[in-house]
Amino acid sequence: MDPEAFLDMANQVIKLKMFPYFDIAHSLLAALAVREDLGTNAQAFSRKHPLACWLSTMLVIFSGAMVANALLGEPILAPLKNTPQLLVGTAVWYMVFYTPFDIGYKIGKFLPVKLVASAMKEIYRAKKVYDGVTHAAKLYPNAWIIMIIIGTIKGNGAGFTKLLERLIRGAWTPTAMEFMQPSFYTKASLLASIIFVLDKKTDWMSAPHALVYFGIVIFLVYFKLSSILLGIHDPFLPFENLFCAIFFGGIWDSLAKILGRGQIKDGEGKDAKKSN
Repeated sequence: MDPEAFLDMANQVIKLKMFPYFDIAHSLLAALAVREDLGTNAQAFSRKHPLACWLSTMLVIFSGAMVANALLGEPILAPLKNTPQLLVGTAVWYMVFYTPFDIGYKIGKFLPVKLVASAMKEIYRAKKVYDGVTHAAKLYPNAWIIMIIIGTIKGNGAGFTKLLERLIRGAWTPTAMEFMQPSFYTKASLLASIIFVLDKKTDWMSAPHALVYFGIVIFLVYFKLSSILLGIHDPFLPFENLFCAIFFGGIWDSLAKILGRGQIKDGEGKDAKKSN
């Protein structure tokens, strides 16, 4: 592709308006995630506890902005002032849980629809990460770590509110902590936040901003579709294992076990000789 045409495409991606189509895709996947988390009891729960079902879904949809606002000392409920977005989220929630013959859920789960919605969701995620980094940079111009944290949370806020979201539905799962087992989306949002901060605050990125942004969008969309079609859920895992083995004691723990076993075997040999 011609470099100018590629740059023009990148600029078009940056200028995409998220409302309403990308918000619909985001809300659809959020509602599907809540329903799948409920399991086989989803329909019965939605009929018996519609308020809890709605609240948990809205929390997933607006989680990134809510958590970021809480950390930045801003009104936590401010994201709900966007009435059109709230109405879109509510309409999608109703479609997934309450349409006749469960047709809304079946349409959402239909593979072509899910693929398109997932691709749109990743474009939406990149936008949220960038907005989070930009907003934090205005409040704390020299605090890179705050920019990275806010960008990461904006990108995958649902992961950090899973404990509360389940608690609203009456399920207490204290081990569901994103800090203990971060998902691919948290790791990807973290990486995207770091790249956006470096692009914004340093001269290390020689490429135009539009290309950097477009590159992150391609990365997110590619691995999201790969997870659906090919089952590649976490491409970071091999690098994490290698990094932990080198820098977080993995190699030394393995050596200690090997040496410890050798000492045990030597001791057993000496005891055997004594017994003879």
